[in-house]
Amino acid sequence: MGIEWPDEVDAVLGGDLAAGLAYLTPARGVVITPMAPLGLRDRDAGTVTVTTSLGLWKKLERIRANPGVAVAFHARDHADTDRPEFVLVQGEATVQPAPDRAWLDSIGSQWAHFLGERKGGLLGRWQRVYYYERVAITVAVRRIVVWPTLDCAGVPIVHGEPLPDPPASQSPPRNGTGPRTDVDRLVGEVGRLPHSLLGWAGGDGLPMVTAVSARGAGAAGAELIVPASVRPEGGRRAGLTAHRFEPRMVGQEQRIYTGWLEVDGDRAVYAPHTRAGYRLPASNALMMLGSGASTRLGIRKARERGLA
Repeated sequence: MGIEWPDEVDAVLGGDLAAGLAYLTPARGVVITPMAPLGLRDRDAGTVTVTTSLGLWKKLERIRANPGVAVAFHARDHADTDRPEFVLVQGEATVQPAPDRAWLDSIGSQWAHFLGERKGGLLGRWQRVYYYERVAITVAVRRIVVWPTLDCAGVPIVHGEPLPDPPASQSPPRNGTGPRTDVDRLVGEVGRLPHSLLGWAGGDGLPMVTAVSARGAGAAGAELIVPASVRPEGGRRAGLTAHRFEPRMVGQEQRIYTGWLEVDGDRAVYAPHTRAGYRLPASNALMMLGSGASTRLGIRKARERGLA
């Protein structure tokens, strides 16, 4: 049994078009992937559910290996509510073992509301792998952290388990902590894209995620503005994501980084190690072609690894 949450939090969980799903890597880093949560939650059971394609096999593999996850409700663009809070859901995830067509049909109204009606005919056949080769990730909520504003300023309200003590520093990676990809490009993307999130493993092992902004670049990495309420002292692996999205997710851009975060007092420096992402124009035709093709390629890899 999870926890209960108030109406103002439920309005955010049920109304946001986009959220950031954070999960742990084998080295205890964090990756944050933007996705559409579809408003799926059960207040009586204390659960929040998202759904993801089998083509995103690495995400599924990592969550099955380490089920501690977080979902950051951080943006009101094209949402059903204009509430000002940043809401972070933390808990333990259970991944469906295989796609359940009946369950996927049962959430058709939520899919239509947030992403548009599923297509029929020739387009529907092309999109079938995207629509139905997917599974639910259900999070048994342990804690909900609510900041009063979307920039995570101020003192958060916590529902459920109290926040843990700050995490200890991690051992530095074998190849060093310095930047391995373009720092200026990262700072430019954080400045250009409207939503940026930073995540790391918290003191209880669950991902902690906050809004973040960049104030400049240097030889050691990007200097970030990290909210003082949860800013972890010391060094650790961390994930950073910057993104934007249009109505129904038709038109979007994602930039997903992993790297090393070093915090000394109010100074936080992020050295990016890897960069991934994509940009899609606001075109239904290109969106359907791209999602269908990428899902097929991903599912092929998932089958090779026994995940589909």
